[in-house]
Amino acid sequence: MLRIESLTYHPAVTPQPILKNITLELATNQVGLIVGQSGSGKSTLLELLAGFTQWQSGDIHWFSQELTSDHLQQLSGLVFQFPERHFCGSTILEELRLGHLALEGDRITSVLSTVGLGHLNCDTPPHFLSGGQQRRLALAVQLLRQPSLLLLDEPTAGLDWSMRRQILEVLKQLKKQWTVIVVSHEPEELLSVSDRAWRLTQGELKELAAPAPIRE
Repeated sequence: MLRIESLTYHPAVTPQPILKNITLELATNQVGLIVGQSGSGKSTLLELLAGFTQWQSGDIHWFSQELTSDHLQQLSGLVFQFPERHFCGSTILEELRLGHLALEGDRITSVLSTVGLGHLNCDTPPHFLSGGQQRRLALAVQLLRQPSLLLLDEPTAGLDWSMRRQILEVLKQLKKQWTVIVVSHEPEELLSVSDRAWRLTQGELKELAAPAPIRE
């Protein structure tokens, strides 16, 4: 279980805190959705949970363990908004093997199957993939790190209807093995696959009504 208590982030360069007393709990194998407009602090919260930034006050726990930024870097896997812009490999295989030079074929097959890309030829260049496939490849890259907490920043942004549906199906599968936090300014479809949801407004977090149950 992830538990955040009274988390505040106030960098010296801003007159007001970007995040104010953030408190939430999310159980293992659940999807938590955080919605909010641009500038509300959504991406900043993900960066804190990924261990990229140090908060000023409050605590983050994974079960009974209090976490530092170093712990979070090991625990979490963050998929940025438009991750396809940051691909470096010339093929799917090269992209997956960055940082994993001794990666075995079975692990590659398994992680690609998990994100619904098991049918693709690993010699395919990433830029040949559709937008939805590129997002799923970025997820596969993070899954190879074996994180406990997956953090997804606007995973459906810029995708058409069919590609968004692909991402929603992947989220349903991911929650069977991982705890997932998704941030979005377009929550309608994502609410259907979420177990809990919050709205972030000017750095303040409030829980939304229970999302609708997932329809199989």
